[in-house]
Amino acid sequence: MQEHDRLFMQRALELARLGLGYVSPNPMVGCVVVHQGCIIGEGWHRQYGGAHAEVNAIESVADKSLLSQSTVYVSLEPCNHWGKTPPCTDLLLQHKPKRVVICNADTNPKAAGGLQRLAAAGIKVEAGLLEKEGRWLNRRFFAVVEQNRPYIIFKWAQTADGYMARSDYSSKWISNAYARQLVHKWRGEEDAIMVGRNTARYDNPQLTNRDWPGYPRQPLRVVIDRQLLLPQSLHLFDGSHPSICYNLKEDREAHNLIFKKIPSVDFWQHLLQDLKGRGVQSVLIEGGPQLFAQLSELGLWDEIRVFIAPHSFGSGLAAPRLQGHLLKTESIHDNQLQWWVQKPF
Repeated sequence: MQEHDRLFMQRALELARLGLGYVSPNPMVGCVVVHQGCIIGEGWHRQYGGAHAEVNAIESVADKSLLSQSTVYVSLEPCNHWGKTPPCTDLLLQHKPKRVVICNADTNPKAAGGLQRLAAAGIKVEAGLLEKEGRWLNRRFFAVVEQNRPYIIFKWAQTADGYMARSDYSSKWISNAYARQLVHKWRGEEDAIMVGRNTARYDNPQLTNRDWPGYPRQPLRVVIDRQLLLPQSLHLFDGSHPSICYNLKEDREAHNLIFKKIPSVDFWQHLLQDLKGRGVQSVLIEGGPQLFAQLSELGLWDEIRVFIAPHSFGSGLAAPRLQGHLLKTESIHDNQLQWWVQKPF
């Protein structure tokens, strides 16, 4: 493949990323149509249930007669099944471009098979361009398909000397205002936000995106309260947004609130399967230490995002030990943000 192929696929990935927070549980997909080195059409999957990237890209082409002499760059293998929309493979077969280049094969067996049909129709098919970048972009989707569970992100803030809170939980904010606003952006991008019982009790979080407008929905709020000891006066039980309380005691439902009983044996596996069944593709876990420890011990995590603030506590609740592979580090004013992944992409 040539350097211009990489540039056009990079553009397809840029377009795909615009669907973050809008298309789950579908993958993010971007598409670029190129004729004689010039982009004549582009599109992305804008919202769940709406037209796919290939449809939007082809519709944007002014002169459809050019399609048969064009190359179509798609960040994910065109779907080959009927879902909420027709198969994109059928659309490409209708216009029959001379070449289709994809980034990632679709490992969902329900949707795969499009490349073989395109090749059988005489279209030149090439796969694997910027594959690593594409898998990172759609890491949530691939986790559900390949690991049969939502993608799990740990998020916490810690002091320079390694503490998440004071011993009496009195320290609510460690990270700075810019970091906290960034967390609200993340909440809009993930399907669910989870906390444990102590975090719910002492912080009384709302677990909503209030400081980064534009996303179409709030995340599902999730709290773990095995023995149902939390007071019902907490924000998480106010019915303002869909919430689930996983426990060992009872099933019960009220407005925007579900109490879901989970078996004590293989508790986390049952819980994650229940979330997956509700269309949850990703979970941002915001605390606390016991929750992080339980999931870490089981290997049930994919990514860590940790803010390190410049001040010290001297003592308190220790932050979890960072593990995995350091992906990148960036500065958020006077805080340092570290991104870790369990497995390198």
